[in-house]
Amino acid sequence: MGWNLTEYLVTGSSGLVGSAVLKKLIDSGVKVVGTTRNDADLRSEAETTALLNFYKPKVVIDCAAKVGGIKVNDSLPVDFFLENIEIQNNLLKASHGVQVEKFVFLGSSCIYPKLAPQPISESYLMSGPLEPTNSSYAMAKIAGIQLVNSYRKQFGHSWISVMPTNVYGPNDNFNLETSHVIPALINKFVDAAASGHPEVEVWGSGNARREFIYSDDLASGILFCLESYNQDGPINVGTGQDLTIRELAYLIAELTGFRGSIRFNEYFPDGTPRKLLDVSKINELGWEATTSLQMGLKMTIEWYISILKSREVS
Repeated sequence: MGWNLTEYLVTGSSGLVGSAVLKKLIDSGVKVVGTTRNDADLRSEAETTALLNFYKPKVVIDCAAKVGGIKVNDSLPVDFFLENIEIQNNLLKASHGVQVEKFVFLGSSCIYPKLAPQPISESYLMSGPLEPTNSSYAMAKIAGIQLVNSYRKQFGHSWISVMPTNVYGPNDNFNLETSHVIPALINKFVDAAASGHPEVEVWGSGNARREFIYSDDLASGILFCLESYNQDGPINVGTGQDLTIRELAYLIAELTGFRGSIRFNEYFPDGTPRKLLDVSKINELGWEATTSLQMGLKMTIEWYISILKSREVS
């Protein structure tokens, strides 16, 4: 890893990002512990404090959060705000208590204004109104960035905030009611291809543009920032490339073997018209994403189909 630490702690280690980070750390040979809600409910200050006091890690990578797609974000704004505030406040406070040397707070590109200039620079934070459908989640993450900055200022901690673009990959949430766009589309198209259904509905007009990063690439970017970035404010991690949801849907249809028609339902909101991160800061430090969208989608689809088959066998 470039410097010698005895132990890393990865919260949310069974999730999409956490599992990818944990795997990379295990493969690198460092001493690492991954924790999930079964180990501690990070919404509880007492449980979070007990967890950190037990492990006393030198590095914490916070991949724990309440996350979901546009529908569930819009439906449960109180839940998304309070749970994320509780998780991050408790974890940062407990980490300070055991003198964690390096902390990575994982945010989201939704912290930036809905109509921010494209690509979105880190300097655009709080320069305009947020996208209303996920503003509660975004405000919680903005509060997390401010708390990290406050710990840096008051106590001199080398703690950082990393802002990824939209993430996808193995171990994602494929539930149609709560998932993000890529796992939802994979679920729909795989099912339609297998059942011979003639049509798949896609929420929204299909005109919104999005950037996506494969989970393994994001894990690589997070660990790179851990060693190479130590500044106030967030650093973007993305690919620097985007496409329309319409283009994404047709690409997933092709990769899953679906040959029917695609219907875009404009009753559902598009969300932010475009969300492409400016990744020049991390690129200039020496890191770039390496997995193409087509290859990442192919690997994710293969993983999802293998999980479906294993459930059928069991």
